[in-house]
Amino acid sequence: MSPTATHCPYCALQCGMFVDAGTITPRDDIPANSGGALCQKGWTAGELLTAPDRITVPLMRAHRDAPLEEVSWHAALERIAAEIHRIQRAHGPDAVAVFGGGGLTNEKAYQLGKFARVALRTANIDYNGRFCMSSAAAAQNRAFGLDRGLPVPINDVAEADVILLAGGNVAETMPPFVRHLTAQRDRGGRLIVIDPRNTSTARRADLHLQVTPGTDLALANGLLHLAIAEGLIDEGYLARRTRGFEAVRTVVNAYWPERVERITGVPVPLMREAVRLLGTAATALVLTARGAEQHATGTDTVTAFINLALGLGLPGRRGSGFGCLTGQGNGQGGREHGQKADQLPGYRRIDDPAAREHVARVWGVEPGDLPGPGLSATELLGALGTTGGPRALLVFGSNPVVSAPDSTRVEERLAALDLLVVADFLPSETAVRADVVLPTAQWAEETGTITNLEGRVLLRQAAQPAPAGVRGDLEIIAALAERLKAAGRYATEPEEVFEELRTASAGGLADYSGITYERIVKETGVFWPCPGEGHPGTPRVFLDRFATPDGRARLIAVEHRGPAEDVCDAYPLYLTTGRVLAHYQSGTQTRRVRALLDAVPDAYVELHSDLAGRLDVADGTSVRVTSRRGSVVAAVRVSEAIRRDTVFMPFHWAGAARANLLTNPALDPTSRMPEFKVCAVRVEKIHVEKIRAEMA
Repeated sequence: MSPTATHCPYCALQCGMFVDAGTITPRDDIPANSGGALCQKGWTAGELLTAPDRITVPLMRAHRDAPLEEVSWHAALERIAAEIHRIQRAHGPDAVAVFGGGGLTNEKAYQLGKFARVALRTANIDYNGRFCMSSAAAAQNRAFGLDRGLPVPINDVAEADVILLAGGNVAETMPPFVRHLTAQRDRGGRLIVIDPRNTSTARRADLHLQVTPGTDLALANGLLHLAIAEGLIDEGYLARRTRGFEAVRTVVNAYWPERVERITGVPVPLMREAVRLLGTAATALVLTARGAEQHATGTDTVTAFINLALGLGLPGRRGSGFGCLTGQGNGQGGREHGQKADQLPGYRRIDDPAAREHVARVWGVEPGDLPGPGLSATELLGALGTTGGPRALLVFGSNPVVSAPDSTRVEERLAALDLLVVADFLPSETAVRADVVLPTAQWAEETGTITNLEGRVLLRQAAQPAPAGVRGDLEIIAALAERLKAAGRYATEPEEVFEELRTASAGGLADYSGITYERIVKETGVFWPCPGEGHPGTPRVFLDRFATPDGRARLIAVEHRGPAEDVCDAYPLYLTTGRVLAHYQSGTQTRRVRALLDAVPDAYVELHSDLAGRLDVADGTSVRVTSRRGSVVAAVRVSEAIRRDTVFMPFHWAGAARANLLTNPALDPTSRMPEFKVCAVRVEKIHVEKIRAEMA
């Protein structure tokens, strides 16, 4: 049997790899991991296929206080269907909610959205991508009329003369991307990184702008102010291709360099140098990532960077533009086909009558039968078990007990449900709290498409069968739809589901109608939009026009507001969170791979040496970090890479070291993104004896 050509299960690069009996080798035909690169997570992904605690049979509790016990598929599915019927009869369709994931294939995301709206008739479906890409998506949609992570092929990164990366540590979150940065540097390109930490990526940069957490928007406005002052604005481009610049000019007039330095902590000479590099480059890319986006002002922050890019005349120029670095494995495709509360397939708005009519026709229902927009992810989780809120939750491909902000509150809301169902292949921290757990196939055991950060639709092919007794998510959805007597057909074969997705997406912003499995394999991926089988796909969007009614991009004036929760005497330090090289998302998968766990076995708190000295702590000392929502205990890592007023924690761990016990659920008013990246905390040295006394 020859190796199977497929893709990595982790980040949005979707690196190409071969799988042969669980052994991983890189492919060299996928541009995202050009030259056959893989990170440590990719090399070890085969170990997930033989995880010793793999769930292979359905588990169910007889009642809430009973243990999970093995049951038949028939018993598990009958219990779920009966409970859904009971709850909806008593409380209405919206009393049952669905929570999806940015790692689900396009077929699963599409089918899950259809299942929620047709079989369950509920408005309440959202997904963990709301925690990832929502602010960047909202900002790009209102500026360009279209959200595609990178509007250019990833190969353009190496060709850019200057790159500005705001809030991204790609050297740890997606290491093969660094090959493109290395190629860019080798041809004389320059890299500017904006980050509160001197990360592995920042250390590669020609210029590091070390901002105070929560001040990226002020910095972006300040950079545009300087670009105007130094005559670097492309007035001709602004007149031809945009609207709204004069209002933006008026606002950024107030962001003079010295004021911005006081707000952000970035010295004026570094700001000037950054603007001159960007403004004199023949080609340039402005990129944002989670560090700039995961704020209660995330949409406006991304908008400020878009304004900077538009002011310099970058978007829609070959080799230049604005983009965001998608995080999760199918973070791009997962937000295009209907598992967001406000969307239908093809990136259609659920409150658009024409969109509702088109999709309803594909699904065989009346447009009026489709529900309207539901609650966003954080709001949905906060409403669980409350009066008028959902009484049941079905979770596919997510672990909100670890990944959601203010996770103590999330645990409380899950406990208040009448029914919690989790479909997963590992006993995540959310799955072990469920009333019913359904064992699912994982990445190398089923076929499906994913869409990577550059908008290239790829085919992840099954390399081996799932263990006996395990079902794929498409099979689970179809079995539940049958028991609920849902209208329409719920196919279980991925290619058949994709054919329906093509029809449902036709004419939408994310038009996949011209993409087939055969084309994806033959062409090594196809870029959307692709509105016909004779269409070549669209590697570069916006070359001729933007996706707005008049074809012009919109500049929107935005003001710096700072974090929703600033430091004070009681909580004098900023906490920021993020990922580390060895782990991914909530850690459910990577914490089960021995090499990755050995690399970083435990959570930690990164402190500047000056702060460590004031607290009288050293490497390995236990400290308690406390916010207004909770406390965590973890060991110290002393570092010169972080600001003196800031501490950093990775968010991959569960239990008492969960970073999201601390984070602020304050939401961006447009994207509904929680403020993961900054909250106010205090740090205290603790002693082992004190911990033992508290646990006694």
